[in-house]
Amino acid sequence: MMKSFNCASAVSDPKSRSCLCSLVVVASLICGAYFISSGFINKEYKDRLSRWEMINMLQNSQFNMCKIRCRPLGSEALPQGIVVKTSNLEMQPLWSDTVKTGNPKPSANLLAIAVGIKQKEIVDRIVKKFPSRDFVLMLFHYDGIVDEWRDLEWSDHAIHVSAVNQTKWWFAKRFLHPDIVAQYKYIFLWDEDLGVDNFDPRQYLSIIEDEGLEISQPALDPVKSEVHHQITARRRNSRLHRRIYKFKGSGRCDDRSTAPPCIGWVEMMAPVFSRAAWRCAWYMIQNDLIHAWGLDMQLGYCAQGDRMKNVGVVDAQYIVHLGLPTLGAMAENEAIKFYTS
Repeated sequence: MMKSFNCASAVSDPKSRSCLCSLVVVASLICGAYFISSGFINKEYKDRLSRWEMINMLQNSQFNMCKIRCRPLGSEALPQGIVVKTSNLEMQPLWSDTVKTGNPKPSANLLAIAVGIKQKEIVDRIVKKFPSRDFVLMLFHYDGIVDEWRDLEWSDHAIHVSAVNQTKWWFAKRFLHPDIVAQYKYIFLWDEDLGVDNFDPRQYLSIIEDEGLEISQPALDPVKSEVHHQITARRRNSRLHRRIYKFKGSGRCDDRSTAPPCIGWVEMMAPVFSRAAWRCAWYMIQNDLIHAWGLDMQLGYCAQGDRMKNVGVVDAQYIVHLGLPTLGAMAENEAIKFYTS
């Protein structure tokens, strides 16, 4: 039979009394530590909460300030919902709310070419390669002749801009502002003296998207083209290339080369820019720029990263540079010879 516990005898026992006192002291210390630490933790929590509230207030203040200050200049007085920062080159109908062109969605890319009437046949061949559902077409007429293009089936769907004896860079600076072309994923800014028999725009876009090229150009057929720079010449059995190798003469190019024209370089005759790259490049174009000589060496700044990776020449889709004089000095017989040979 178990003995009942006698509280009085336990207290009267010296050993038990000592043990009990120790327990009371330990319990008191634990309680004291708990209450003291709770006070510190509570204070720290309140301090942190206060800091978070302050940070949140600052962020909201900065956001609200940016909503005002980050508006386009001149739009500060307008209600927020009415401000439209960008535009596009899509034509709108006069008498209805919907465009009946067969294009349910706006075109995703832009083809802009500086043209003269003497190269009408060449330009017609170029334009027909670019599907209208994928590309907006803009022609820069440097000879001032526009009406003689009206007989071409695509002419009424193109944007025609005319200014006598101006180059495509003059036009581009004034009519391709980044906010105007912000809708377009890629911008083809081409010369007119190009043969496109071996070029497919859709295949080209697929390649540069896969490879992450922000600035690019189609390679040039080295047999039929007037090639000014070795890096633009097409390589057989190659999808694309980003560098060249040159071991003889001046200006050698090897695996250690990190700058144009050995790597990260395209020519100004048929460049293709991503939306982001064009926004950067537009700001580099000076108002008095004519032929863009020297601009090609600086395009690496606009590669959206490493120009050794993001700038390249596409071999799988290539063109022919006819090398014809432009701005009204067209060698008409040379163009006819090319297309009849």
